[in-house]
Amino acid sequence: MEKRLEIEECRSRITSCISPQAETEDVDVSDCAGRVLANEVTAGMMVPPFPKSAMDGYAVRADDIKCADRKEPAVLRVVGELLAGDYKEISFEPFTAVRVMTGAFIPDGYDAVIRQEDTDLGMQSVSVYSSVRPYTNYCRVGEDIKEGETVIPKNTRLRPCHAGLLASLGLERVRVYRPAKIAIISTGTELTEPGADLAPGRIYNSIAYMLAASIKAEGLTVVSMETCADDEQLLEERLNRALCAADFVITTGGVSVGKRDIVPGVLGHMGAEELFRRANIQPGTPTLASVLNGKVILSLSGNPYAAMANFELYFWPSMAVFMQNLSFDIKVADAVLKSEYNKINKMRRLIRAYASDGEVVIPSPVHASSVIRNLTECNCFIDLEGGRGVKQGDTVRVIYFKNQNGSVYKWNRA
Repeated sequence: MEKRLEIEECRSRITSCISPQAETEDVDVSDCAGRVLANEVTAGMMVPPFPKSAMDGYAVRADDIKCADRKEPAVLRVVGELLAGDYKEISFEPFTAVRVMTGAFIPDGYDAVIRQEDTDLGMQSVSVYSSVRPYTNYCRVGEDIKEGETVIPKNTRLRPCHAGLLASLGLERVRVYRPAKIAIISTGTELTEPGADLAPGRIYNSIAYMLAASIKAEGLTVVSMETCADDEQLLEERLNRALCAADFVITTGGVSVGKRDIVPGVLGHMGAEELFRRANIQPGTPTLASVLNGKVILSLSGNPYAAMANFELYFWPSMAVFMQNLSFDIKVADAVLKSEYNKINKMRRLIRAYASDGEVVIPSPVHASSVIRNLTECNCFIDLEGGRGVKQGDTVRVIYFKNQNGSVYKWNRA
């Protein structure tokens, strides 16, 4: 029997066939969160573009109030008032002040702002009860961003704070990579789509919806989601259609050795190059990966948990390469086991679990590949080596689900 490959080698074989995305599109800055920047953003202006006040108070020259205190306040003549959005040149004279609000323009000659709490709030003249250093409460021109500097590097995955940064530069739209297009084909004559009546011997298709939701949650596009009966000609038609529409194709079911496990044969007939088949992992040992027409086809088990686990292992690293950003990749960490797990598995195994603050628990004793209900209590897998026994207190490796936020296993609000 051919030696089963480790998942790391399988993953490498897939990612080596992925070409980085080259197609771009322009989107509104308000819609950019989660997208990957296709070109660096260089500042075309200073931010702020004028000296402005960081406080409600008075613009002063720091040297004029250097000895001010409660017993002997500095008394300055108020020569004007500026609110946020006002612009007016006011000629500086020693021992004068300009009443300013937060965000207001500070005229030349004034190099600090004394907060209004340290004054008597005078209108014609103001008594100042404290000294300040030059440029206290004073936002200099270009304090945040200097004209000509790179403010966001290419291939950055944008967050809401980046939208604010882009808007502060006056940018309305930004160029990003087009999201990956994914096609999902669920094979199995027994499958029925949710919403339809369930005939005897049939089950509802759950895997495609689980995978599609995960893909969409990361801002990628599911271009098609089809169910295909166990028919070679029909499957070949669906695969050809998917390859025309998508960057990456996922099939579920039909990869084992049963009478209706038709996926390997159909892919072979179509001329697909096999990257790997049958990895050293449970669940999902029969997982198959192929390349056809320059696109990867990831063929997963028809068991929900096995499909989901191997999808996490191979799909997200592929998207990290395709979208040119490591935030799409899976997160791996060590954690201390806080549950009992007495079984010693012959093969490397992915055990559904919940990790938090460096600790990991196994919420359910049920580990069957057909069961997905207890996945709602989990946010990771324990990646346990074959032949290894573990006990409470041991350090184990965990692989977090890509979409790990949301419901939690335990919720304790103090």
